[in-house]
Amino acid sequence: MKSIKAIVLGAGGRGQFTYGEYALQNPQDLKIVAVAEPDDGRRDKFAKDHNIKKENVFKSWEEALSKEKYADLVCICTQDRMHYEPAMKALEQGYDLLLEKPIAPTLEECRAIADKAKEMSASVAIAHVLRYTPFYTTIKKIIDSKELGNIVGLNQTENVGHIHYSHSFVRGNWRCEEESTPMILAKSCHDLDIILFLTGGNCIGLSSYGSKGYFSSKNKPEGSPDRCLDGCSVRDTCPFYGPKIYLNGNIDWPTNILTTDLTTEGITKALREGPYGRCVFSCDNNMTEHQTVVMKFDNNVTATFTLSAFTKETTRTIKIMLENGEIVGDMKSDQILYTNYSTNECNEIKHISNNSEGHGGGDVGFMKDFINHLRDKEGFPLKTSIDIALQSHEMAFASHQAMLDTQKRI
Repeated sequence: MKSIKAIVLGAGGRGQFTYGEYALQNPQDLKIVAVAEPDDGRRDKFAKDHNIKKENVFKSWEEALSKEKYADLVCICTQDRMHYEPAMKALEQGYDLLLEKPIAPTLEECRAIADKAKEMSASVAIAHVLRYTPFYTTIKKIIDSKELGNIVGLNQTENVGHIHYSHSFVRGNWRCEEESTPMILAKSCHDLDIILFLTGGNCIGLSSYGSKGYFSSKNKPEGSPDRCLDGCSVRDTCPFYGPKIYLNGNIDWPTNILTTDLTTEGITKALREGPYGRCVFSCDNNMTEHQTVVMKFDNNVTATFTLSAFTKETTRTIKIMLENGEIVGDMKSDQILYTNYSTNECNEIKHISNNSEGHGGGDVGFMKDFINHLRDKEGFPLKTSIDIALQSHEMAFASHQAMLDTQKRI
């Protein structure tokens, strides 16, 4: 079968370790023929890994898309605020798109990309990979079976995890709303999409409350330096002390985000000079740390969603209330419990994802489905097309604005 030829814009975490790795393991499906990446180390490594011709190795997306179409697909894995322009340019040149979430930093730009895709008859897949996880597809099958009656309500929680939050949203690339997008869009459009998927309805109203301010100078321990390695007096008790997170022998995520030199010397250098070595109470961050959204759907279902930095584990948990039973699940522990009130029977499903990597198996499932779609667009409609993804983004923007409006009223 035809191997899809792709251009990757952005060889960071997702570009390199998700789509790049998929291509290396599945060359019959995906062949990466070009890369654009401003970081010399990441760009050179990616080009070498994928045996990309020198003339197709670029520093910028503008260079990569400056010549006539030479691939089937463009994978846009740039920072959030760098999605719109390359997406529009690629669509104009006749490419299909794999677009990392979120679609774009403004609702107007999201809609413009969707309109351009329709105009060009292009396939645009948004990486809402949770729809492809065995965990959520199993829950969806239980709901749709009607064994427990109709769904009445749903509570979904994204436990961001204190280490994940400090890495990505205090020290990292998503620390400032002005440089990325609102927290609920950057991190949790996944969750709003999966709530739409499970409830089977359209959101007709919502409200939201949120807070931030813990990761700020007001909570900085007295006498502590701005950088962890400059003699931190609370290094033994601070859970965010850089060497605890990045110099513990692990060279996978999150350490591999710091540098391509994963020796002790290379990681130490990155901590001394780069953003990940800063004290979490001395950063230029302003992202929401805790937020709750309450939603109403047109099929009479209500839902709540909570995202929080203040959790030990990084996982997603869910509880679904149905007319004749309930479903409770924890994605990290990889188990689902569902109870039928009529029979009082409780069923437990374990090892749903079989320890699959990448969003509980969602990354691979998403890629396989998208490749099948590109080979046969009529036979394999996209489950995460931009048209489907738009509603979760509309909900995210509305949730953020509702939170701001509530804070203004108070």
